[in-house]
Order: sequence, then structure tokens, then C-alpha cells
Amino acid sequence: MHKQGSVVLIGMPGAGKSTLGVLLAKELAKDFVDTDVLIQLREDKTLQEIMNESDYLNLRRIEGEVIAEAHLPNHVIATGGSAVYSEEGMHNLLKFGPAVFLNCSADELRRRIHNYESRGIAKAPGQSFEELFAERQALYRRYADIVVDCDEQTLEQVLAQVVSKLQSR
Repeated sequence: MHKQGSVVLIGMPGAGKSTLGVLLAKELAKDFVDTDVLIQLREDKTLQEIMNESDYLNLRRIEGEVIAEAHLPNHVIATGGSAVYSEEGMHNLLKFGPAVFLNCSADELRRRIHNYESRGIAKAPGQSFEELFAERQALYRRYADIVVDCDEQTLEQVLAQVVSKLQSR
């Protein structure tokens, strides 16, 4: 696979990084970590509480620090949707393994996320879902070693695609 044995999952909130990550970790016999949980443990607050107390840029700054300092050599790593804003953080994570972009269309994500406004998504005030989607799409593609399309796929189908693409690297 890669120099070391991790897999970094990137993509929008609702793409299935955490859900798929747990299954992938079982499949590959690796540890699973969700970087949003690492942030919450470090700050002892939910992501939404962090943003309520400061703003989305502070949440992104904290996220950047957490992923830049993380040592995760044999893990499936589910990143927060905004992890790709931290160049230092992404370079650190990619030392441990390839990035897999779980690519969902905006329509598919809209169907999956019903709590966009209250979900703890690090976005500018008033930024629409479509604007955020377009802005992040370019960043996900920049870091992706593997792209897996998730529209109209079951979790099992996406899992099979990811495993297959990792094995053929």
C-alpha cells in the first residue's frame, strides 16, 4: 500500500467517513480514529460548542494543530470535512498513508445531511452549502490519492471499492 499502513479518509460532512472508517478498519485490521473526536477530547467540548464560543476559523485552527501533531501510523483516519484547509496537518497525515476522497454530489449530501445548520460544520457565516461544497471540492481533489464515488452506492459497495483501490496501488 504505502510507506506506512494508514488510510486517510477525506470528504464532505455526510460523505460517510466515520461510518465507513469503522468498517474499513475492521476489514484492514487497523485502529480507527476520528479526528473530530480527537479535537473534542483535547478541548473537552463539542465542535459546535467550540464554534459557538469563538468561530469557525478557531475550530479550523484547532483542527489543524490536532492533525499536524497526530501520530497515527497504523490507522484508518476519518478526518473532519475541513481538515483539508490545513496544509501542515494534511502533509502530516499523508506521511502515514494515502488519502481516499469519498466523493458525493451536493444533491446526495443534501439528502444525507438534514442538520446542516446545526451540525458543527466549519463554514463562514452565511456561506451556503453549495458554496462550501464548491470551495472544498478543489481541496479534496488536491490531496486525494484515490477517489471513490459514493452516489447511489451502498456502504458495502463503497467499502468494496475502497479496499479494491487500496490493494491495486
